[in-house]
Amino acid sequence: MSSLSAPRCPVLDPTGASVHAEAAALRAEGPAVLVELPGPVRAWAITRHSVIQALTNDPRVSRDSRRHWPGLADVPEGWSLAALTMQESFFNFYGEEHRRSRRRVAPSFSPRQVERMRPRVQATADRLVKALAALPPGATADVRHALALPLTITVICDLFGVPEHMRAGIGSGIDGALNSSLDAEEAVAAHTALYDRLGELLRYKREHPADDLTSDLLLPAEPGAEPMSESELLGTLFLMIGAGHETTVNLITSAVQGLLTHPEYLARIHEGAIGWQDVIEETLRIEGPVMHMPMRSALEDIDLGEGVVIRKGDAITIGFAAAGRDPELHPHCPERFDPTRAGKEHLAFGHGPHFCLGAHLARLEAEIALTTLFRELPDLALAYPGDVPARLTSFMINGPVGLEVVPHPA
Repeated sequence: MSSLSAPRCPVLDPTGASVHAEAAALRAEGPAVLVELPGPVRAWAITRHSVIQALTNDPRVSRDSRRHWPGLADVPEGWSLAALTMQESFFNFYGEEHRRSRRRVAPSFSPRQVERMRPRVQATADRLVKALAALPPGATADVRHALALPLTITVICDLFGVPEHMRAGIGSGIDGALNSSLDAEEAVAAHTALYDRLGELLRYKREHPADDLTSDLLLPAEPGAEPMSESELLGTLFLMIGAGHETTVNLITSAVQGLLTHPEYLARIHEGAIGWQDVIEETLRIEGPVMHMPMRSALEDIDLGEGVVIRKGDAITIGFAAAGRDPELHPHCPERFDPTRAGKEHLAFGHGPHFCLGAHLARLEAEIALTTLFRELPDLALAYPGDVPARLTSFMINGPVGLEVVPHPA
């Protein structure tokens, strides 16, 4: 198998219109397949569960493109993936630098600390579901924008002390930066707007420090230590606020879609045959909120077998949402939503040193959103049964752009 100089390779659809079918085709072709990403940039796409698990825990693979990806020098100005690939945060750091930076925020997302957030998350969910319950019979609402998005953005912005007047701008800025279908000019404008808003947040917190994570990040990690650089502060805020709401929005929306499309599982929940965690883990398996996540780089040649060798310096993109649908892992109807299945293994939150810090919080928010929604609105139904909602325009983020529901069917 040839390397990044190969003359022909499939092009990943930047709109993400058919991410699962695309991933299935790549998985069938080999343990890694050379693809073209927006840019154009070539990278090895990994979509098999076992290979993702191996490479994300392999010290021969780095997320630090600044240090370990020679191809970075050749990407065009305004490259749409620059916001993620060039981000200075523990998301991209390697080795001890990664461990040092991650330790700054990890304690705030431990299971114990997350559980302490339950009352505040529940209060926000109660308020949002109450507004849905107040709609008249037959009225429709978009559950993504009426519940999933405001719940998750409120929780993460409360944690980071984002004042109310900045929240909408930062949220829309993150959405723009993750839109992989933008052209170069649009991508530059989206990234500039987002970092301007995050910079405004840092200036505000320097003037108005409080008991929140942004204020904590502005302080040295320990007495005598250097504070975070401005670029690392901006990258960490982008990562934590962006990943702290965008992925959970998709998890909640996809779970509601799965249950309303297959109402027989709601009956199984009421019977006590399955629990809400079964629904959440099955949703993570079949509709992982993150699909192709660039970029990683090989620090030396890596032989994957089947004639595939990733050469030193080659770029790699990981298809996390593809792992849960791998028929080698789930041979029985992996494309079917089935919370009763015994095994629900997935890699929706990643694997290895870069495993998602927000996994516990995402599960808590999804549990509270789902239990509150279906408890208060037992007759909730899809507004357009049989229709398939449009998908987000990104090959990186996986989820419906909206989900119209009827809280009180007429």
